[in-house]
Amino acid sequence: MRFTIAWRLGLVLVLVGLLGTGLTGYFAYQASREQLLQSSEERLLTATQVLMRQVTVALNNVKADVRLVAQHPQAPRILQRSTGGFQTLSEENVAKIFEGMMAVHPEYFHVRLIEADNHGLERIRVDRGMHGLLRVSGDALQEKGHYPYVFETLRLLPGSIYVSRATINHEIGAHAGEHRPALQVAAPIHDARQRAIGLVVINVDLQGLFAQLAADLPPELGLYLANRRGDYLIHPDPALGFAFDRGQEARVQDEFPAVSALLKDAPNAASHRVTTSLPSAAEPLVAAFDQIPVPGMEGGDGFILGLSQPLSSVMAESRQLASITLGIVLSFSALTVLLAVFLARAFNRPFYHIVAEIRRFAVDGKIGALPVDRKDEIGELAHSIQLMERQIQHQIEDLQRQQEMLDHLASHDSLTGLPNRRMFLDRLTHALARAKRQDEQLLLLFIDLDGFKTINDTHGHAAGDAVLQAVAQRLRELLRESDTAARLGGDEFIILFEGAWEDAQIEQMVRKVQTALTAPIPYQDIELHSGGSIGVSRFPQDGSSPSTLIAAADQAMYHSKSNGR
Repeated sequence: MRFTIAWRLGLVLVLVGLLGTGLTGYFAYQASREQLLQSSEERLLTATQVLMRQVTVALNNVKADVRLVAQHPQAPRILQRSTGGFQTLSEENVAKIFEGMMAVHPEYFHVRLIEADNHGLERIRVDRGMHGLLRVSGDALQEKGHYPYVFETLRLLPGSIYVSRATINHEIGAHAGEHRPALQVAAPIHDARQRAIGLVVINVDLQGLFAQLAADLPPELGLYLANRRGDYLIHPDPALGFAFDRGQEARVQDEFPAVSALLKDAPNAASHRVTTSLPSAAEPLVAAFDQIPVPGMEGGDGFILGLSQPLSSVMAESRQLASITLGIVLSFSALTVLLAVFLARAFNRPFYHIVAEIRRFAVDGKIGALPVDRKDEIGELAHSIQLMERQIQHQIEDLQRQQEMLDHLASHDSLTGLPNRRMFLDRLTHALARAKRQDEQLLLLFIDLDGFKTINDTHGHAAGDAVLQAVAQRLRELLRESDTAARLGGDEFIILFEGAWEDAQIEQMVRKVQTALTAPIPYQDIELHSGGSIGVSRFPQDGSSPSTLIAAADQAMYHSKSNGR
């Protein structure tokens, strides 16, 4: 048997085909595996940052609760031991506030009102017992003046908040909070002469707080919480949590060396993040960590928060990818052998057709009409390619969904959460099209806040931001689901109402908006007063396009402002 050029060409095709398909499949699998690992790290990092923001919100809520009680007018009256029935009534009122807080916040162990005199004697105390809330009274009230959260808080200025380091609660008689990890959040109470006469303190169940926030996380994710020294406070292995309290050592930088970079940063520095896939553990993990600065915490401490996922779990998806890649490689190899053996032109046409469909898929992303009904190797190849295209299409759809999420963020104002100018113009354009088509009316309210620059110049931009957020919230509460309120920029807001509006209804709505704008806005220990000028335009009376309607409302607003607001 002579090795003709056809045989030689067939042999070359076989060797080249096997080598090409094998290398392509191998490198495609490796690239997809790396992309899968990178995607998992990004998801973990995103989940860590979301959880970190939830923790920050939860701690701010605790601070808000202690500040609320510290600023309550009946708290100093209780601590100054005023006589008569008002004293008992005040204590009952404050105790009910404590009970209400604990009913809403299951992570609170105790809420206490402590006086500065009598060695820090507890005046009002509500505990979480084994069977519900328990108010402690009489001889069961204890002296707490020797605890840092008492004498450190009493040194603070009015309005300041003290946050203790995370420790195991060793206080006697703590009911459900005994021997549990806890934070003490406290605020001082001052009399009219600015003298500290006591404090309010909330004991927070640290483990319960994080368990509540992480309840929606997949069970395979491990939660880590460490202090600024790297000591574990929470660990998937409970034996490593608060090991330092038992005279042992368990630190995050020992298990995840890359986290050392976070520990070197200043506690209140901008959050840094790090991921690692090879900790010194029995099973490789993919992990993401971020730091949580806690203003007011004792010693300027903070938290290091992390999530981990077993590498084997991440790579489980790669096994399916390997099977698909292997099937594609085998299909290409079979086709190469057949082409080398038969060298028939009959196979060229469907092969070119498959190649053309693959190229078209690469250009427009649409799955073409592949010859999957064929019962030969070309049909198997086409079926495998179709599976691959569907997998790629699914990945593209995932990317599109992520892009839609980013578009949503881009269409809303980051400070107030209201739609921004771009989104409002889009909604107004569609609303105008519907109104023209159905012969209906539209109403625009253009709002410009009064005195906003004075607030910014007098109290700072943080106060201005608080005013904008309060105005946005009040506008939301006034609107129906079909209405749209947006922030155009600066201190300008605009509202779109669909449907017919009588003059009396418009005046009533304007009064409601003016009432909402002129109501005082609490900010720290003061009230801010703004108000606003409002201009109204209607379709079709004042214009038939978004620009003319907005310009008409804007002009009406300036007319209102120039006529005494």
